[in-house]
Amino acid sequence: MWRLEYPWALLLAPLPWLAYRYLTEYQETRSALRVPFFRGVSHAVGRAPGMAAVEGRWQGPLNLLVWALVLVACARPVLVEKPLTHQQPTRDLMLAIDISQSMQTRDYADASGQMIDRLAAVKAVVRDFIAQRSDDRIGLIVFGTGAYPQAPFTQDHATLGLLLDDTGIGMAGPNTALGDAIGLSIKLFDSAKEAEKVLVLLTDGNDTGSAITPEHAAKMARDRGIVVHTIGIGDPRGSGEAKVDLGTLQTIARVTGGRFFLARDRAALQQVYATLDQITPHQVKTFTHQPKRDLFWLPLAAALLLLTLSQCVAACWARVSTLFLRAADKEA
Repeated sequence: MWRLEYPWALLLAPLPWLAYRYLTEYQETRSALRVPFFRGVSHAVGRAPGMAAVEGRWQGPLNLLVWALVLVACARPVLVEKPLTHQQPTRDLMLAIDISQSMQTRDYADASGQMIDRLAAVKAVVRDFIAQRSDDRIGLIVFGTGAYPQAPFTQDHATLGLLLDDTGIGMAGPNTALGDAIGLSIKLFDSAKEAEKVLVLLTDGNDTGSAITPEHAAKMARDRGIVVHTIGIGDPRGSGEAKVDLGTLQTIARVTGGRFFLARDRAALQQVYATLDQITPHQVKTFTHQPKRDLFWLPLAAALLLLTLSQCVAACWARVSTLFLRAADKEA
C-alpha cells in the first residue's frame, strides 16, 4: 500500500486560485508607439492580432497540473512494504567447560550403553542444549591449567558446535583453574550488551592453581549481575585433582544466585541441562519494521517533463509561426 507522509501539503492546492482572485494584476510600464489603425493594417495583410498568443490557451491548465504534481511530491508519497520482524536476544549465556586431564575418565555411558569419557558425554549433552537455544547468544570458555575463550558470544550456533567438537582433553593443561574460568567470563561479560548474564560452569575437579580464588571470583561475578550455575560431574570420593570440590561449587552458585547440580551419569547430566532450560527460558525482544520506498520523484519528474515539453512545444510553435508569417509576407 502507499500513503502520503505529509498530506497537509495538499492544503496548498487552492493557493493559485487565491492569488488569481485577490492579488492585483501585474502591469509593466514600457515605452510604446501607439498605432490607431493597427487593426486595419492587420486585416489588410491577413494576419489576426491574437495568432501569436495561441500558447496562452493551454498554459493555464498546464501550470495548474504542474502545481498539483509538485504538491503531491511535497506530500511525499511512499510505498509501505510488508512488515519485517526481527528478534533480538535478551540474554547472554556463557558455557565454561573443564577439559583438564581428569575429563578422560571413562565412567559415562552413551546412548548405546558403551562407556565413554566425561568430555565426550558433556559434548553430546551440551550440543543438544545449544541447539535448543536458538534465541540466545552463547559463548564458550574452556579451562584446565588456564582458562581460554573458545568462542565469543554468538548466535551462529553451527560454528559454535564445530568449535566445541574441536575441543580436546588437555588442550588447556592438565590442572583445573576454576577461579580463572570465572574471572575470564567476567571479562567477556563486560563487553556484552544484554542485561541478563548467565554462566554455566562445569567441572570434575577442584581448583589447584588459579590466580584468583573461586570464592572471590564468585563475589565479583555477583557484583556485575552474573548468575553462575555450577555442575559437578566428578567423583566426590576421589583424591587430588580427581576429587570434585562440591562445597566450592555450591558456594559459587549460592553467592551468585545460581543453582548447583551434581551429574553422576549421562542421564543426570541431560536432566541438569533440561532443568537449566526451564529456569533460563527463551526470552527475546521483538522489533517490527515496515520498509518505505519513496515515490516523490515520480510526480516531480512528471512535472519537470511537462514543463520541458511545454517549452519545446512553445519554441516549435514560435518557429512555425515565424515561417508562416514570412510566407504570408512573400505572398503579399
